[in-house]
Amino acid sequence: MVELDIQIPSAFDPFAEAQDTDAPGTKEYIHIRIQQRNGKKSLTTVQGLKKDYSYERILKDLKKDFCCNGNVVQDKELGKIIQLQGDQRKKVSQFLVQAGIAKRDQIKIHGF
Repeated sequence: MVELDIQIPSAFDPFAEAQDTDAPGTKEYIHIRIQQRNGKKSLTTVQGLKKDYSYERILKDLKKDFCCNGNVVQDKELGKIIQLQGDQRKKVSQFLVQAGIAKRDQIKIHGF
């Protein structure tokens, strides 16, 4: 009998090393959404900020710059979410980029 030298590959995960790097497909996004309330009233939500940021401090600066009210809501699945009154999507996006909190390609704006 002839003995063959065959190596059977073990389970290979092609995405294992990509999780450690800052490759374009591996970064966390910051989601900025608008929710319609009653009538013309709307609510802007910001989710996905890093946990090491002070949400209360960011909220304070947002409220002061945009002259609107807001609060930080704790969600079981999504973590902390910043809520602002009105449609502030573009303003929040510009604020996050100018403050150095996120890059423009890390921000996703949702809504109508």
